[in-house]
Amino acid sequence: MDQKITLRRPDDWHLHLRDGEMLQAVVADSARHFARAIIMPNLVPPVVCSDDAIAYRQRITASLPEGANFEPLMTLYLTQTTDPDDVTLAASSGLIKAVKLYPAGATTNSDSGVKDITKVTAVLERMAEIGLPLCVHGEVTNSDVDIFDREAVFIETVLDPLRRRIPDLKIIMEHVTTSDGIDYVKSAAQGLAATLTTHHLMINRNHLFQGGIRPHYYCLPIVKRHSHQLALRAAATSGDARFFLGTDSAPHLDGAKESACGCAGVYNSPNALSCLAHVFEEEHALDNLEAFASLNGPAFYNLPVNSDTITLKKMAQPVVWPEKLQTSAGPVTVFDPDCDLYWAVVE
Repeated sequence: MDQKITLRRPDDWHLHLRDGEMLQAVVADSARHFARAIIMPNLVPPVVCSDDAIAYRQRITASLPEGANFEPLMTLYLTQTTDPDDVTLAASSGLIKAVKLYPAGATTNSDSGVKDITKVTAVLERMAEIGLPLCVHGEVTNSDVDIFDREAVFIETVLDPLRRRIPDLKIIMEHVTTSDGIDYVKSAAQGLAATLTTHHLMINRNHLFQGGIRPHYYCLPIVKRHSHQLALRAAATSGDARFFLGTDSAPHLDGAKESACGCAGVYNSPNALSCLAHVFEEEHALDNLEAFASLNGPAFYNLPVNSDTITLKKMAQPVVWPEKLQTSAGPVTVFDPDCDLYWAVVE
């Protein structure tokens, strides 16, 4: 008997679409399977105000394939000069669904990020008043903190004090990578959630160094040890409504990845759902896949669940997808899960 799973159409609650030629090349892969996506604002220059978000949304929709049913959910990039009134106007009009906090220097195009969290208190207090969520890249950037400890230190020194100062602020810890992050989310009764990526569920830091440095597994936050990977998988497959999918799909040209100072990012949109079904089957939790991919995110963002569905089927032979996405500027390597995948979206 064929093994199939039908889900409400999923959403991606953390997506990098880039801009220009790259945007035009990658947006179809997300639109193929996902109904909506929270769009990251770390362009150059970043999306910092309403006008920026309007213009970027127009560029995204203009790049969609004809007939695509995909809604970009816009965000603003939080800076120390962000205007609370502009945030309020953008949120009340429905233009944005969140504001994104990047600690300065934490990841790709984050140089304009926040250096002192106390300098944005007025914006965060306004967001708490109007119920607008804050998406957080949860790492400190102090040079004296080990890269594998940055998430835990951020929770202790930045996030927990922030939540104590502004307890009504809704926060999403994006791309959580450690058991520390999982445990912290679980400790919260309300107002705190986390996205988990497909690649952090599939690989750990051993993969990054197997047979040499593997640049296409390099991302930020960096993949952690196996014990943390197991904690992420347990949280994702648990059915706990505080955890939901954010692929953090982040394309870079191969030339930018395979260099002396390679860029951080994994491009996983083409096979994200195949990876998820693989993980949930391994964890004997296929019944919880819909909650993680399709239900928990909308509930936290107070948005309706998608009315249409997708169906995944377990194939007799491994699913094959292109190793590279060819763009006009050069190739982008698609995430390699380092194992055969048998689940494919068929409807």
